Parts: sequence; C-alpha cells; structure tokens
Amino acid sequence: MKPLLKIFTTTALTVALSSAVFAEQTMKFGHDNKDDPFDNPAHACTAVFSNIINSDSNGEVTVDVFPSNQLGSATEHVQMMRDDVIQATLASTGALASYYPRIDLLNLPFAFSNNASTYKVFDGPFGKMLAKDIEDSLKDVVVLGFPDTGGFFAVTNSKREIADLKDFDGIRIRTMTLPSHQTIIKSLGGEAYPLSWGEVYSGLQTGVIDGQMNPIPTIAFSKFSEVQKYLTLTNHLFSPYTLMVNKGFYDGLTEAQQNILRYAADSCVTASRGISRVIEASDRGLAGLDGKIKITALSAEQRVEMAAVSQPAFEKHVTENLDAKAVELLAVFKAEVAKANDSQYLK
Repeated sequence: MKPLLKIFTTTALTVALSSAVFAEQTMKFGHDNKDDPFDNPAHACTAVFSNIINSDSNGEVTVDVFPSNQLGSATEHVQMMRDDVIQATLASTGALASYYPRIDLLNLPFAFSNNASTYKVFDGPFGKMLAKDIEDSLKDVVVLGFPDTGGFFAVTNSKREIADLKDFDGIRIRTMTLPSHQTIIKSLGGEAYPLSWGEVYSGLQTGVIDGQMNPIPTIAFSKFSEVQKYLTLTNHLFSPYTLMVNKGFYDGLTEAQQNILRYAADSCVTASRGISRVIEASDRGLAGLDGKIKITALSAEQRVEMAAVSQPAFEKHVTENLDAKAVELLAVFKAEVAKANDSQYLK
C-alpha cells in the first residue's frame, strides 16, 4: 500500500470507529402525566432524568419526553418500550401487571408506617431483588429504579365521611384493573368498580362511581374536589412507578453512557419523592384541598383494624392467583417493610 493511501485509509477507519462509538443516541420517554415538573412526580422525574443525560453525556445521548399519553396509554407505553418504539417509560403497577403479574404483590395494604420506610425498602435489598426479577422475567428491559407516584393512597367519595371501617359499607370505589385492588376494597366492605383512568372524573361527576383512591397530588391535580365531598387519609397503599428502559438500547450504550443513565435515574427517583412531599404540603396538596373537601385522618388504631381484615384477603389472593415466586417475593417484601418501619433516620 502506498504511504499516502495507507494514511488516508487509517484516518478514515479511525473516524468511522469514533463516529460509531460517539454517535448520538436518542431516547423517547413516554409517560401519562402533564409536562409540568411542579405539577406531578412523573414529569419531575423525567425532567431531571432527561436534563442530566442531555448535559452529562455532552449530547451523545438525548432524551425526548412525550407526556400526557401522547404516544398511547400507560400499558401501551410498556409494550412500545419493549418493542424499542420508545426507549423508556414510567410504569404504574396497573400498567406493568399485564406483563409482569408479580408486581401486584406490592399492593399489600396498610404495610408502610411512613414515607421514609418506602424509600428504605425500594432502595434496598428488596428493590434490587424485584428489579432483577422483572428483568429476568421480561428479558427485554432494564429497571433503573422505583420513583414515587405521589405517596400514600387516600380515598375520596361523595356518599359519606369514612372515619371508621364500617363507613366503607356499600360505597362504590373506582380501582385500577387490578384484582388485588378489588380484593382490598371488598375486604373493607366497599364495592370495587374497575374503571380506566380517563373515565374517572366523569364517573365521579355522573355518579357511576361514588369514590376513588389515589395519592394526594393526583387527587389535587385531577381536581377531584370538584366532584367529591369527602377525603380520608387511609394511607392504605403505596404503589411506586417502575422506571424501565429498553435492554437493546441500553446494551448499545457505552459503559460511561450507561453510568450516566444510572445516576440520572437515582436523581429522577429523588425528584419524584421530593416533589410528592412538597405538593402534599403545599396549596397544590392538602392545604389546597382544605375547605374544598372534608378531610379525615385515620388513627393508627383504625389502620390496624383495617389491616386485620384486608391483609389476609390480599395474601390469599396472592397465594391463589400468583405463582410461587410471587409468594416468595411477598415474604421478603413483608420482612423488609417490617425492618424499615422499625428504623429511623440516623438512629
């Protein structure tokens, strides 16, 4: 080979290899909430995630966020992410259950004593075990964390104040299309009514349903106080999002780029928790709802009474309808929750 041709060939090869390594990768990220990071934990999470990746990768990886179900429903987002049509999503337990039924075990009612306990459990050994099981089961996703959906669930309704277990009797409460949610409401004496998210407001408005259950930020930004009279701080469920990316996309990144995704996800989780607590404490949360809807807080004793009837029903549901691995994971979950409930910050 002539020296000049050899130099040209070597240079061209070097440029080609460099371009292959540093070619820009674009992540499409779909979720089902508004594009306001101060309005909801989903977009707070995605805004922080995308900002860190866009800046720290120096443009090698960019994130395009598609909020408000622009690309489909939450359940469709999961399938689109698995098919690499989009590369990332935040999946609720309801959306993920169609693909990974074991996620239902997280719906153990009245499990956590406080928000800090949820952080310990999902950031600790159980969270790692759950992430690995999701990845091993689906095989085409990478789980990056479990962001907050808004905190503990509360119950609203227009029929009567729920201040005790007996007050659930006969109240028709909307649930996700999750059998466990229906089991929990029925065990408390209510009537479970599965309904898609897009129909909840109109269902409350027309009286098709008497009430619904969701975290405080969701109740606030959905303006349910316009069509509901009573809100009870039951704190009976905590259902995090699962932050997932397409495995093929992730595997195609360099190790440095993967590391950026990992710590961006950590910050995403932190942001979702922070904005959830801020919304709860601001005029976008309980303070804003006060005066628009009657707010009732349950005592610890009342929650224990409700747990006594709902937890056995839930565990029976898991044993009868899920597999042995789900039962095993539930046992670990309960043990880790108990430890987290007994611990305190810096103690």
